Amino acid sequence: MAKVAFIGLGVMGYPMAGYLKTKGGHDVTVYNRTTAKAEKWAAEYGGNFAKTPKEAAEGCDFVFSCVGNDDDLRSVTTGEDGAFHGLKEGAIFVDNTTASAEVARELYAAAKDKGCGFIDAPVSGGQAGAENGVLTVMCGGDQDAFDKAKPVIECFAKFVGLMGESGAGQLTKMVNQICIAGLVQGLSEAIHFAKKADLDVAKVISAIKGGAAQSWQMENRWETMNAGKFDYGFAVDWMRKDLGICLKTANDTGARLPVTALVDQFYAEVQAMGGKRWDTSSLIARLENADKS
Repeated sequence: MAKVAFIGLGVMGYPMAGYLKTKGGHDVTVYNRTTAKAEKWAAEYGGNFAKTPKEAAEGCDFVFSCVGNDDDLRSVTTGEDGAFHGLKEGAIFVDNTTASAEVARELYAAAKDKGCGFIDAPVSGGQAGAENGVLTVMCGGDQDAFDKAKPVIECFAKFVGLMGESGAGQLTKMVNQICIAGLVQGLSEAIHFAKKADLDVAKVISAIKGGAAQSWQMENRWETMNAGKFDYGFAVDWMRKDLGICLKTANDTGARLPVTALVDQFYAEVQAMGGKRWDTSSLIARLENADKS
Protein backbone atom coordinates (compact mmCIF):
# COMPACT_ATOMS: atom_id res chain seq x y z
CA MET A 1 0.00 0.00 0.00
CA ALA A 2 1.27 3.46 -0.94
CA LYS A 3 0.19 6.95 -0.02
CA VAL A 4 -1.33 8.38 -3.20
CA ALA A 5 -2.93 11.64 -4.31
CA PHE A 6 -5.19 12.15 -7.33
CA ILE A 7 -5.80 15.61 -8.75
CA GLY A 8 -8.76 16.12 -11.09
CA LEU A 9 -12.00 14.19 -10.72
CA GLY A 10 -13.58 14.52 -14.14
CA VAL A 11 -15.30 11.69 -16.02
CA MET A 12 -11.92 9.95 -16.27
CA GLY A 13 -10.21 10.88 -13.01
CA TYR A 14 -13.11 10.06 -10.69
CA PRO A 15 -13.20 6.30 -11.47
CA MET A 16 -9.42 6.11 -11.93
CA ALA A 17 -8.90 7.42 -8.41
CA GLY A 18 -11.54 4.97 -7.24
CA TYR A 19 -9.59 2.00 -8.60
CA LEU A 20 -6.45 3.18 -6.81
CA LYS A 21 -8.45 2.85 -3.59
CA THR A 22 -10.60 -0.23 -4.24
CA LYS A 23 -8.32 -2.39 -6.37
CA GLY A 24 -4.96 -1.14 -5.18
CA GLY A 25 -5.88 -0.69 -1.54
CA HIS A 26 -3.86 2.52 -1.44
CA ASP A 27 -4.31 5.41 0.96
CA VAL A 28 -5.80 7.94 -1.48
CA THR A 29 -6.33 11.67 -1.07
CA VAL A 30 -8.10 13.54 -3.86
CA TYR A 31 -8.30 17.15 -4.95
CA ASN A 32 -10.80 18.68 -7.33
CA ARG A 33 -11.40 22.31 -8.27
CA THR A 34 -15.04 21.83 -7.22
CA THR A 35 -14.71 20.71 -3.62
CA ALA A 36 -18.17 19.13 -3.54
CA LYS A 37 -17.02 16.53 -6.06
CA ALA A 38 -13.98 15.68 -3.95
CA GLU A 39 -16.20 15.35 -0.89
CA LYS A 40 -18.53 13.04 -2.83
CA TRP A 41 -15.60 10.87 -3.95
CA ALA A 42 -14.24 10.63 -0.39
CA ALA A 43 -17.66 9.61 0.92
CA GLU A 44 -18.11 7.01 -1.82
CA TYR A 45 -14.66 5.41 -1.61
CA GLY A 46 -13.64 6.06 1.96
CA GLY A 47 -10.64 8.18 1.04
CA ASN A 48 -9.62 11.70 1.95
CA PHE A 49 -9.90 15.03 0.15
CA ALA A 50 -7.70 18.11 0.23
CA LYS A 51 -8.44 21.78 -0.35
CA THR A 52 -5.38 22.41 -2.57
CA PRO A 53 -3.15 20.30 -4.84
CA LYS A 54 -0.23 21.09 -2.54
CA GLU A 55 -2.09 19.72 0.47
CA ALA A 56 -3.10 16.61 -1.46
CA ALA A 57 0.51 15.90 -2.49
CA GLU A 58 2.13 16.34 0.91
CA GLY A 59 3.72 13.12 2.14
CA CYS A 60 2.59 11.11 -0.87
CA ASP A 61 4.65 8.46 -2.65
CA PHE A 62 2.75 8.94 -5.91
CA VAL A 63 0.71 11.88 -7.17
CA PHE A 64 -1.60 11.50 -10.18
CA SER A 65 -3.28 14.21 -12.21
CA CYS A 66 -5.91 14.19 -14.93
CA VAL A 67 -6.95 17.71 -15.89
CA GLY A 68 -7.93 19.63 -19.02
CA ASN A 69 -4.94 21.07 -20.83
CA ASP A 70 -1.39 22.45 -20.52
CA ASP A 71 -2.46 25.55 -18.57
CA ASP A 72 -4.59 23.52 -16.16
CA LEU A 73 -1.68 21.15 -15.65
CA ARG A 74 0.76 23.96 -14.89
CA SER A 75 -1.77 25.44 -12.46
CA VAL A 76 -2.12 22.25 -10.39
CA THR A 77 1.61 21.45 -10.42
CA THR A 78 3.85 24.53 -10.33
CA GLY A 79 1.20 27.22 -9.81
CA GLU A 80 0.26 28.78 -6.49
CA ASP A 81 -0.61 25.96 -4.06
CA GLY A 82 0.37 23.49 -6.81
CA ALA A 83 1.25 19.89 -6.05
CA PHE A 84 4.96 20.35 -6.77
CA HIS A 85 5.18 22.61 -3.72
CA GLY A 86 4.08 19.68 -1.56
CA LEU A 87 6.10 16.85 -3.10
CA LYS A 88 8.49 15.00 -0.84
CA GLU A 89 11.88 13.97 -2.18
CA GLY A 90 11.66 10.72 -4.13
CA ALA A 91 7.94 11.06 -4.90
CA ILE A 92 6.76 10.26 -8.41
CA PHE A 93 4.24 12.44 -10.25
CA VAL A 94 2.18 10.63 -12.89
CA ASP A 95 0.24 12.87 -15.27
CA ASN A 96 -2.67 11.24 -17.09
CA THR A 97 -3.74 14.45 -18.84
CA THR A 98 -3.61 14.54 -22.64
CA ALA A 99 -1.28 17.51 -23.04
CA SER A 100 1.71 18.61 -25.10
CA ALA A 101 5.09 16.91 -25.06
CA GLU A 102 6.56 20.34 -24.28
CA VAL A 103 4.74 20.70 -20.95
CA ALA A 104 5.66 17.10 -20.08
CA ARG A 105 9.35 17.85 -20.56
CA GLU A 106 9.01 21.11 -18.65
CA LEU A 107 7.46 19.39 -15.64
CA TYR A 108 9.89 16.48 -15.88
CA ALA A 109 12.75 18.98 -15.45
CA ALA A 110 10.98 20.77 -12.60
CA ALA A 111 10.38 17.47 -10.80
CA LYS A 112 14.02 16.47 -11.27
CA ASP A 113 15.09 19.71 -9.61
CA LYS A 114 13.07 18.67 -6.56
CA GLY A 115 14.56 15.17 -6.48
CA CYS A 116 11.31 13.66 -7.76
CA GLY A 117 10.20 11.64 -10.76
CA PHE A 118 7.74 12.67 -13.45
CA ILE A 119 5.95 10.43 -15.94
CA ASP A 120 3.72 11.69 -18.72
CA ALA A 121 1.08 8.97 -18.94
CA PRO A 122 -1.91 9.91 -21.11
CA VAL A 123 -4.63 7.30 -21.38
CA SER A 124 -6.84 5.82 -24.07
CA GLY A 125 -10.08 3.92 -23.64
CA GLY A 126 -12.54 6.70 -22.91
CA GLN A 127 -15.01 7.01 -20.09
CA ALA A 128 -16.01 3.34 -20.34
CA GLY A 129 -12.37 2.30 -20.08
CA ALA A 130 -11.91 4.42 -16.97
CA GLU A 131 -15.10 3.13 -15.35
CA ASN A 132 -14.12 -0.49 -16.04
CA GLY A 133 -10.46 -0.07 -15.08
CA VAL A 134 -9.16 -1.17 -18.49
CA LEU A 135 -7.38 1.89 -19.84
CA THR A 136 -4.32 1.86 -22.08
CA VAL A 137 -1.57 4.03 -20.56
CA MET A 138 1.30 5.34 -22.72
CA CYS A 139 4.22 6.59 -20.63
CA GLY A 140 7.26 8.77 -21.09
CA GLY A 141 10.04 9.21 -18.55
CA ASP A 142 12.87 7.42 -16.77
CA GLN A 143 12.89 3.63 -16.49
CA ASP A 144 13.36 3.57 -12.71
CA ALA A 145 10.43 5.92 -12.07
CA PHE A 146 8.28 3.94 -14.50
CA ASP A 147 9.13 0.64 -12.83
CA LYS A 148 8.07 2.01 -9.45
CA ALA A 149 4.87 3.56 -10.74
CA LYS A 150 3.71 0.78 -13.07
CA PRO A 151 2.12 -1.47 -10.39
CA VAL A 152 0.14 1.51 -9.11
CA ILE A 153 -0.96 2.62 -12.59
CA GLU A 154 -2.08 -0.95 -13.32
CA CYS A 155 -4.91 -0.50 -10.82
CA PHE A 156 -6.94 1.22 -13.56
CA ALA A 157 -5.27 -0.14 -16.71
CA LYS A 158 -5.10 -3.19 -18.97
CA PHE A 159 -1.86 -2.01 -20.61
CA VAL A 160 0.93 0.19 -19.23
CA GLY A 161 4.00 0.72 -21.38
CA LEU A 162 7.07 2.95 -21.40
CA MET A 163 7.29 4.53 -24.86
CA GLY A 164 10.55 6.38 -24.33
CA GLU A 165 11.97 9.42 -22.59
CA SER A 166 9.95 12.32 -21.23
CA GLY A 167 7.30 13.43 -23.72
CA ALA A 168 7.11 10.07 -25.50
CA GLY A 169 3.85 9.19 -23.78
CA GLN A 170 2.19 12.35 -25.06
CA LEU A 171 3.58 11.82 -28.55
CA THR A 172 2.20 8.26 -28.57
CA LYS A 173 -1.22 9.58 -27.54
CA MET A 174 -1.04 11.95 -30.51
CA VAL A 175 -0.48 8.95 -32.80
CA ASN A 176 -3.54 7.35 -31.20
CA GLN A 177 -5.73 10.40 -31.87
CA ILE A 178 -4.48 10.72 -35.46
CA CYS A 179 -5.53 7.10 -36.08
CA ILE A 180 -8.95 7.62 -34.49
CA ALA A 181 -9.68 10.77 -36.50
CA GLY A 182 -9.24 8.97 -39.82
CA LEU A 183 -11.07 5.84 -38.68
CA VAL A 184 -14.16 7.69 -37.48
CA GLN A 185 -14.38 9.76 -40.65
CA GLY A 186 -14.03 6.64 -42.78
CA LEU A 187 -16.73 4.80 -40.81
CA SER A 188 -19.01 7.84 -40.98
CA GLU A 189 -18.69 7.98 -44.76
CA ALA A 190 -19.20 4.22 -45.06
CA ILE A 191 -22.44 4.19 -43.09
CA HIS A 192 -23.66 7.32 -44.89
CA PHE A 193 -22.88 5.71 -48.26
CA ALA A 194 -24.65 2.47 -47.31
CA LYS A 195 -27.78 4.39 -46.38
CA LYS A 196 -27.73 6.38 -49.63
CA ALA A 197 -27.34 3.13 -51.58
CA ASP A 198 -30.41 1.70 -49.81
CA LEU A 199 -28.41 -1.06 -48.17
CA ASP A 200 -29.28 -2.67 -44.85
CA VAL A 201 -26.54 -1.17 -42.68
CA ALA A 202 -26.68 -3.96 -40.11
CA LYS A 203 -26.17 -6.60 -42.79
CA VAL A 204 -23.33 -4.63 -44.35
CA ILE A 205 -21.48 -4.26 -41.05
CA SER A 206 -22.03 -7.95 -40.28
CA ALA A 207 -20.44 -8.81 -43.61
CA ILE A 208 -17.37 -6.59 -43.34
CA LYS A 209 -16.59 -6.44 -39.62
CA GLY A 210 -14.58 -9.65 -39.67
CA GLY A 211 -12.35 -8.53 -42.50
CA ALA A 212 -9.77 -5.85 -43.22
CA ALA A 213 -12.23 -3.01 -42.53
CA GLN A 214 -12.71 -4.04 -38.90
CA SER A 215 -11.89 -1.54 -36.13
CA TRP A 216 -12.79 -0.77 -32.53
CA GLN A 217 -14.86 2.13 -33.79
CA MET A 218 -16.84 -0.15 -36.09
CA GLU A 219 -17.36 -2.76 -33.41
CA ASN A 220 -18.47 -0.32 -30.73
CA ARG A 221 -19.98 2.67 -32.52
CA TRP A 222 -21.68 1.70 -35.78
CA GLU A 223 -25.09 1.09 -34.18
CA THR A 224 -25.17 4.36 -32.26
CA MET A 225 -23.87 6.27 -35.29
CA ASN A 226 -26.54 4.69 -37.46
CA ALA A 227 -29.17 5.70 -34.88
CA GLY A 228 -27.85 9.26 -34.58
CA LYS A 229 -26.98 8.89 -30.90
CA PHE A 230 -23.81 10.65 -29.78
CA ASP A 231 -23.63 10.56 -25.99
CA TYR A 232 -21.22 7.66 -25.60
CA GLY A 233 -17.95 9.11 -24.40
CA PHE A 234 -15.12 11.33 -25.61
CA ALA A 235 -16.49 14.77 -26.52
CA VAL A 236 -15.86 16.69 -29.74
CA ASP A 237 -14.48 19.64 -27.75
CA TRP A 238 -11.85 17.35 -26.21
CA MET A 239 -10.98 15.79 -29.56
CA ARG A 240 -10.42 19.21 -31.11
CA LYS A 241 -8.11 20.09 -28.23
CA ASP A 242 -6.15 16.89 -28.83
CA LEU A 243 -6.01 17.33 -32.60
CA GLY A 244 -4.82 20.89 -32.09
CA ILE A 245 -1.87 19.50 -30.13
CA CYS A 246 -1.22 16.95 -32.90
CA LEU A 247 -1.26 19.57 -35.63
CA LYS A 248 1.00 21.97 -33.73
CA THR A 249 3.48 19.19 -33.05
CA ALA A 250 3.35 18.12 -36.70
CA ASN A 251 4.14 21.68 -37.73
CA ASP A 252 7.08 21.75 -35.31
CA THR A 253 8.47 18.41 -36.47
CA GLY A 254 7.76 18.71 -40.20
CA ALA A 255 5.24 15.86 -40.27
CA ARG A 256 2.40 16.12 -42.77
CA LEU A 257 -1.11 15.38 -41.52
CA PRO A 258 -3.52 16.33 -44.33
CA VAL A 259 -6.32 13.96 -43.29
CA THR A 260 -6.03 14.92 -39.62
CA ALA A 261 -6.22 18.62 -40.50
CA LEU A 262 -9.30 17.99 -42.64
CA VAL A 263 -11.07 15.95 -39.96
CA ASP A 264 -10.26 18.64 -37.40
CA GLN A 265 -12.17 21.11 -39.57
CA PHE A 266 -15.04 18.63 -39.87
CA TYR A 267 -15.20 18.52 -36.08
CA ALA A 268 -15.32 22.33 -36.08
CA GLU A 269 -18.44 22.04 -38.24
CA VAL A 270 -19.94 19.58 -35.74
CA GLN A 271 -19.25 22.11 -32.97
CA ALA A 272 -21.06 24.77 -35.01
CA MET A 273 -24.02 22.40 -35.29
CA GLY A 274 -24.27 22.37 -31.48
CA GLY A 275 -22.31 19.15 -31.05
CA LYS A 276 -19.56 20.35 -28.74
CA ARG A 277 -20.38 17.70 -26.16
CA TRP A 278 -21.39 14.97 -28.60
CA ASP A 279 -18.96 12.07 -28.77
CA THR A 280 -16.43 11.82 -31.58
CA SER A 281 -18.57 9.45 -33.65
CA SER A 282 -20.81 12.44 -34.42
CA LEU A 283 -18.84 13.13 -37.62
CA ILE A 284 -21.64 11.27 -39.41
CA ALA A 285 -24.09 13.97 -38.27
CA ARG A 286 -22.20 16.49 -40.39
CA LEU A 287 -22.75 14.36 -43.50
CA GLU A 288 -26.41 13.81 -42.79
CA ASN A 289 -26.93 17.44 -41.84
CA ALA A 290 -25.69 18.41 -45.32
CA ASP A 291 -28.60 16.43 -46.79
CA LYS A 292 -31.07 18.61 -44.89
CA SER A 293 -29.56 21.95 -45.88
